[in-house]
Amino acid sequence: MEQRRSLKSSALRGVFWSGVDKIFSKLFFAIIGLLLARVLLPEDYGLVGMLTIFLAVSQLLIDSGFSQALVQRHNPTQTDYSTAFFFNIFVGVGCYLLLFFAAPFIADFYEAPSLILLLRVMSISLVTNSLTVVQRAKLLVNIDFRRLALINVCSVTMGSTSALVAAYNGWGVWALAVQAVVTGVVTMVMYWVTGGWMPSIVFSKDSFRTLFKFGSKLLAAGFLATVVNNLYNLIIGKLYHKQELGYYQNGRQLSENISSTINDIINSVTFPLLSAIKEDRGRLIDVYSRMLAMTAFIIFPVMTLAMLLAEPFVISVLTEKWLPAVPIIQWLCMARMFTPISSLNMNILNAVGRSDLFMKVDLLKLPLTLVAMAITLPISIDAVVIGNFIVTFVCYFINAYLPGKMFGFGIVAQTKIFAKTILSTLIMAVTLILVCSFVDNNIVKLVVGIVVGLLSFVGAAWVLKIAELREVLLIIKKVVKR
Repeated sequence: MEQRRSLKSSALRGVFWSGVDKIFSKLFFAIIGLLLARVLLPEDYGLVGMLTIFLAVSQLLIDSGFSQALVQRHNPTQTDYSTAFFFNIFVGVGCYLLLFFAAPFIADFYEAPSLILLLRVMSISLVTNSLTVVQRAKLLVNIDFRRLALINVCSVTMGSTSALVAAYNGWGVWALAVQAVVTGVVTMVMYWVTGGWMPSIVFSKDSFRTLFKFGSKLLAAGFLATVVNNLYNLIIGKLYHKQELGYYQNGRQLSENISSTINDIINSVTFPLLSAIKEDRGRLIDVYSRMLAMTAFIIFPVMTLAMLLAEPFVISVLTEKWLPAVPIIQWLCMARMFTPISSLNMNILNAVGRSDLFMKVDLLKLPLTLVAMAITLPISIDAVVIGNFIVTFVCYFINAYLPGKMFGFGIVAQTKIFAKTILSTLIMAVTLILVCSFVDNNIVKLVVGIVVGLLSFVGAAWVLKIAELREVLLIIKKVVKR
């Protein structure tokens, strides 16, 4: 009983501090992003978008699944941490040198000479990030979300503020490069100053083999997913004008900012929590099902609200130069509605040590994604995001299959616990559309839409007696009392 209380207390503290971290850093980052978008041109975002696949794959290689492997182990040793640390640095420096010398060829591929220096500067963040992988994993193992929140909030604040100053001083695309580098440097310094851990001069082959055995499967799955997700940017940047890639890049970022905030909070807490109770099947399923219900209760109405108010938001906040991004935002908001739930379905596989199944599921989804890309990319950007929505929706069913088979909590059981939330969301959507049809001014429509949307959803949830509403109100009450 005492252990259960301790675990529940750790989970609540974790959710609170992870929430503070993600909500503040993401909110601040989003606000700065909106201000940057008002100043910068779609072409600037297009140039950075051309480089995302190279930076994202490099970052994945640097981690190689070691951070999750360390978290998944019950009691990682100093040797484990040190081994992972030196491996991360080796890969980080290697990736930087590779991109440094490959930059001219990448620029030639896109026929954009300015990418040479831009890539070489932005790649500095790979080296700084390689110095923080183990530091972050150690704090996760200790469930020290308060310190993680402090580090992330400070780094995002300083990086985003630097980017804003640069943008308003006419630096153009270099404002986005400044943001990446400053954020990486501040994060590195903060981890080493506050992390309280130093590596030993040791590299154990046995430790490496153990960590790599678990991490390599995540690396393989993550590598494919990262390449496929960022392949859109690569091909759009080659086939279309960089301005159109800018619309896609920023539209995707706006929709993903909302979804990823919820996804990051859930994942950062659930993985160590589910790992801690993986031997107790009953508790594991109970916690897992409740987290699924809470995730759906938050993500469904929020993403629906974002989708319905995308046009007045873009016109009022980003200005009309970003109007072509509206359908992109709307379709991707619908797609990202399923991402946190799918992620939670996959997270439980890692928590119980089945990263091999995680990899197999991702491999199973790959052909579907490639077929959708092959069909939609030659048509238009709008066709691409519609295809992305269809693939994401189908992949949700695929991701739910193994939890159903292993734990008896598959798509049917999940749909049952989502039913009332889905109904409340539909009521909200109909109410919002009816009310906004009488409003012409975009700013007024945006404000009224948010208020009406939230009130109608909460009202419907109250009438339907959704348990998650009571839990959210209880959490808010406790936070206010503090």
